[in-house]
Amino acid sequence: MAADSGQHVNRALIAMIVIVATIGGFMFGYDSGVINGTQAGLETTFALSSLGTGFTVGAILIGSSVGAFMAGRLADNLGRRNVMMIAAVLFIVSALGAGAATSATMFVLARIIGGLGIGAASVLAPVYISEVVPANVRGRLSSVQQIMIITGLTGAFVANWYLARIAGSSTAPFWLDYPAWRWMFWMQVIPAAIYLVTLFLIPESPRFLVLKGRYDEAQAVLTRLFGSAEATRKVAEIRGSLSADAHRPKLSDLIDKASGKVRPIVWTGIGLAIFQQFVGINIVFYYGSVLWQSVGFSESDALLINILSGSLSIVACLLTVALVDKVGRKPLLLIGSAGMTVTLAIVGICFASGAIVEGSLRLSDQNGLIALIAANAYVVFFNLSWGPIMWVMLGEMFPTQIRGSGLAVAGFAQWFANFAISVSFPTMAISLGLSLTYGFYALSAFVSFFFVWKMVSETRGRELEDMEG
Repeated sequence: MAADSGQHVNRALIAMIVIVATIGGFMFGYDSGVINGTQAGLETTFALSSLGTGFTVGAILIGSSVGAFMAGRLADNLGRRNVMMIAAVLFIVSALGAGAATSATMFVLARIIGGLGIGAASVLAPVYISEVVPANVRGRLSSVQQIMIITGLTGAFVANWYLARIAGSSTAPFWLDYPAWRWMFWMQVIPAAIYLVTLFLIPESPRFLVLKGRYDEAQAVLTRLFGSAEATRKVAEIRGSLSADAHRPKLSDLIDKASGKVRPIVWTGIGLAIFQQFVGINIVFYYGSVLWQSVGFSESDALLINILSGSLSIVACLLTVALVDKVGRKPLLLIGSAGMTVTLAIVGICFASGAIVEGSLRLSDQNGLIALIAANAYVVFFNLSWGPIMWVMLGEMFPTQIRGSGLAVAGFAQWFANFAISVSFPTMAISLGLSLTYGFYALSAFVSFFFVWKMVSETRGRELEDMEG
């Protein structure tokens, strides 16, 4: 199914599919990043403690873990596109509810609803893309998901900074006399509505259609994508990959019948998902403004640093797009693990050199600059490797029969790890200090190098039907 093998490839339709599917990634990023800049308003409005702040920030991740777990199974029953449509509706409901919340409970509920959408969109976009694009560009196009996630994060940072600047601060009254932090959430309705409308423009995954026995519809979609001859071949190939075990996909498929143990590929997926979070990336994206303010930067400067981090992340993801189908997945993961280990260690050392002034950590100008450079280098290494490639691999590494179930388990692990890291950060930062907290993330990055070396197999250029579990 290589794009250069001579068959017709409808590049315009493939481009539309990738763009629309990854709007879900944009929403994932925006919904995750919008909290970074609203915490002062949330703490003031709802009188939150440090633990309460951590739980409020992490509430979205409860929904995300459930949404990710349910999405793979729902997608096997309802279709990839239909579940993404449900996610778009959840984004809209969450944005309206979070901005209008009159209590911490109402806010948390709204964020959990948004999390359900994030979890679903996060696992379905890469698998949907991997199921419709040629194998030789699959990694490149699946990596667009991470670019859109970071674009969404950066979009949230820019919107938050702009609204806070125009209003005077995130807690100051703005349009209709509502504080700016509420408008930061309401702004999400715009991209969520675009996502919902554009999903009507793309077809269902042909592999899902074959899985449901809708062969004529699958043939029609594949004909639009690759021409009639290639469509006929691909339908037969997909049917053949399912025929050896052609039953309705279920979670028990994740257990090897011969050994009675969980398939190794499932443990690999879970490990990739957990390590992507244990290196602490979302501490930068969820708590970045608070973190930089805590070491001496102003609110405005801290929000601008968020924008810088987001912009560098996009550049790094673009490098991944250029390299992933040439260099491969595994080498980039190894480079990322090594780079994150070094840069996180430098950040931790800089924080260890700080002094407590009026209850807050303060760094010297030199160490503050080094910490800032190292933190942004860490963001670059992450988005050159683990950021996009974890999603690429989860979308392509599982055999067709267990793809939905494998995604459910790995997606749940990813979001649960995200929740654990995000909720624990405020307490860890207070009880252990920022230096030891970042030391833990550096240790996780170090261990992830050896996990990849031992457990991860290269998937570059392989057809989805050739994946083994």
